[in-house]
Amino acid sequence: MAVGGEKAAGETGGPLAERLNYLFANMHPPGAPYTNGHVAEEISRGEEYGGVRLTEQYLSMLRNGRRANPSPDVLRALAKFFAVPVGYLMGDLSASQAERVEEEVRFLVAMRDQRVRAIALRSVGLPPEVQDSLNTIIAQFRQQMNLPADPPDAGGEGRP
Repeated sequence: MAVGGEKAAGETGGPLAERLNYLFANMHPPGAPYTNGHVAEEISRGEEYGGVRLTEQYLSMLRNGRRANPSPDVLRALAKFFAVPVGYLMGDLSASQAERVEEEVRFLVAMRDQRVRAIALRSVGLPPEVQDSLNTIIAQFRQQMNLPADPPDAGGEGRP
């Protein structure tokens, strides 16, 4: 098991715990999120993760903030598993870079929905003015249904 710093009783989970929990909640195949046991097992048995050995208990401590200073090898393995830059977990990214990673995660989550994916793929190759018209139509539907202009956490980049 990797060695990390202990958290004092009553402290919050911290940035690493928040980021790990965000990835667990969002970066998984359709269906149920990954469990600590599944992630620890996949990382521990896969040579592509650098031979890192990770236990379910240690991963749980990272996620609840009881451990907050894992080895760089553990961080690299977790980042590789969730397909995010290791700097995201290490806290080395600027706020805008970290937001970009989370924006990409939100995009991948949205693309899990087959209907959303079909709409996006059908718009590929259409002229920009037609894509803008489709975006306007979707915005009108959202307004008629009393939904926010953008889905929660969708950000606003790329809107007309």
